[in-house]
Amino acid sequence: MGRPHALLRAGFPYLTTLGMRRFSWYPVDVAIGGEGRMYSLNRQEGTTSVWRFNWEDEDHGKIGSYGSGDGQLMWPVNLILDREENLYISDEALHRIVIFDREGTFLGKWGEFGDGEGQLNRPSGISFDADENIYVADGLNHRIQQFTKDGQYLSSWGELGDGESQLNMPWGLTVDDLGDVYVADWRNDRIQKFSCDGEFQFSFGNSGAGNGEFNRPTGVAVDLDGDIYVVDWGNNRVQQFDSTGRYLYKFTGDATISKIGRNYLMANATSLRQREMMCTETQKLLRRPQSATVDAEGRLFIADYGRHRIQIYQKEAYALGPDQIAPVPRSPSLIVA
Repeated sequence: MGRPHALLRAGFPYLTTLGMRRFSWYPVDVAIGGEGRMYSLNRQEGTTSVWRFNWEDEDHGKIGSYGSGDGQLMWPVNLILDREENLYISDEALHRIVIFDREGTFLGKWGEFGDGEGQLNRPSGISFDADENIYVADGLNHRIQQFTKDGQYLSSWGELGDGESQLNMPWGLTVDDLGDVYVADWRNDRIQKFSCDGEFQFSFGNSGAGNGEFNRPTGVAVDLDGDIYVVDWGNNRVQQFDSTGRYLYKFTGDATISKIGRNYLMANATSLRQREMMCTETQKLLRRPQSATVDAEGRLFIADYGRHRIQIYQKEAYALGPDQIAPVPRSPSLIVA
């Protein structure tokens, strides 16, 4: 399925909030499984794990635990699912990828500390390509590495710097449906786009708090229309760009209380009284978001780390053919609202 020629962007309304403290405890990533299954990767010393839940905000238990042994996690960053819905999790403290099945059975791990080919130093963002090879943002080696899903080294590119194809602590990473690789270049406050074999295509962004600027981007996602979503961690927002890197919109948070949160509050009189006495104006806002996930239905899932929840938005856009929209003007000088 190809990309649309153009889009009529009708809106991107807030849809719902899922999770709460005690369940989605400091979420750093979200993965969407089949039949309504969802997974929240939670990162907090002592409580690190994967929370399993669904659209009804029901608790289906946890996967993994805090530690350095088999089936344990210490500083997890990203969670991705293969076609069988096995979970692959990057762990920057343990310099490895950990694998579970969807029921939580530990399947294996791979990766070792170092700076040689196939070795890792603080791996963070991970993403599958169409062949289920895994691209890894190898943070403190300032490079991107590609592996088979069982950990066999395939290729790498990148080095420390701020020029084209250079990286400074890459963090978030995604591979789009066309096979291109997008990297959140954390300390360079930009996004770089590469071909599947590491050829530089373009970059966008610079340091700041204005539209199109970043303060330590931690995540990047690309939807089926080619729109790019950048998790602007230090600015407490997610920004949306078109496929060329042109700024479109920003999400700052619209959360309501989740179903599981309402149930908890209704059963706890003291918590209800505390909420009744507080100003709730800022409670809807994102706080240190960590990652963004998009699904085939055009839904955007934001891991709202600092508020222990997942905020979800629904894209409304309509594909346009070349016969439906005027061509791009040669010298655009007038914007009509």
